[in-house]
Amino acid sequence: MPNQLPHQKKELNQSQQLMIFVLSMSLFGIANIITEIVPEFSFGPVELSVSYFAFIPLAMVFLFSPLPAALGAPLGEIIFADLLMGDFGGIGELEGFIEFALALYVAGLLVKNPNNRKQIAIASLVGVGIDQMLSTVVDIGKVWVGIEELEAVPGVPESILVLEGISFVNEMVISGVLFGLIPAIWLVPRLYGKIEPLMGFAPREDVSFRSAKEIVGARFLVFSVFFIFVGMIAEFMAEMDVNFAVWQPEFIEQFGQQFLWVGVSAAVIVLILAVMGLSYLKKANSGQNPSRKAQ
Repeated sequence: MPNQLPHQKKELNQSQQLMIFVLSMSLFGIANIITEIVPEFSFGPVELSVSYFAFIPLAMVFLFSPLPAALGAPLGEIIFADLLMGDFGGIGELEGFIEFALALYVAGLLVKNPNNRKQIAIASLVGVGIDQMLSTVVDIGKVWVGIEELEAVPGVPESILVLEGISFVNEMVISGVLFGLIPAIWLVPRLYGKIEPLMGFAPREDVSFRSAKEIVGARFLVFSVFFIFVGMIAEFMAEMDVNFAVWQPEFIEQFGQQFLWVGVSAAVIVLILAVMGLSYLKKANSGQNPSRKAQ
């Protein structure tokens, strides 16, 4: 088939991939804005907070094509929760984008059957785990290289390992389990087979995608390591004030929490446009070949 993604046996056409990308971007953008009003709790150096509602992008990569959904979610965070809110960190944001997109893509590859709750549970933990582990490695690297000073216990540099370990466990419990695994294993099987026809293509099946073993080879690992390295360098540069494209007028501090509605409104408009686009594509495909469902 032309323009076939490397991990797909039954492809979505480019228009459908774009709609999934936009849908993932807008939904996760709205979710990230909501996390801005969720209270945080601190116990000394340990913070308890909801970093993101992981089940939303996880559901997208489990139900649809993993690649466009995985790329759309972190971009939605950057556009709606960072840029529109006046809190864009410039080149340093590249690290989070790469880590989260890679984590979601791998998680999506692990699910062959969206009705299989065991696969969903494992993939959810793996996805959030990859994102948090890479973030932890970068944070520790910044301290050890000397770019950032962070010691949980004064005079004990090794305490950063304890602090980051606690933070990792905290994120896995809150973002990975409470707002990732549990909602995903409930939501995905209920949506599977029902939402896809509304969007104009057939549900994902066992034969729709190659297995993770077919994708995660030497080439995939080399490219992954390269992009992770690029993200780390970008974050290190940002911490050393070698940064550009920074946009931080801090609109929320200026106008209050009500300014969040600006980002929500923008994301909702994009979401509506994506739904309208999918509806148009469904009608167009039905008109061309009523007996054929796009995959």
